[in-house]
Amino acid sequence: MVEAPTHLLERVLQQRVTLVLKDSRQLTGKLLGLDEHMNLVLDDADETTADVSRHLGRVVLRGSNVVTLHAPQGAPSKPA
Repeated sequence: MVEAPTHLLERVLQQRVTLVLKDSRQLTGKLLGLDEHMNLVLDDADETTADVSRHLGRVVLRGSNVVTLHAPQGAPSKPA
């Protein structure tokens, strides 16, 4: 059985994640929350572009702008 994307993301809540957005910006921060539309809340977020890096703090991202999400620590295994 395939797990829904929101359920997969719930398993990496409170972890640092890296997002790539449609406009090629990269955001790294702690995933605080998400909703059914895949809108995301990141805390302590940093933005990196080809030209500059800057600290943003807490941000809310529209889910349709996110191309990829990478959780370096990986998702904890699913309980039996």
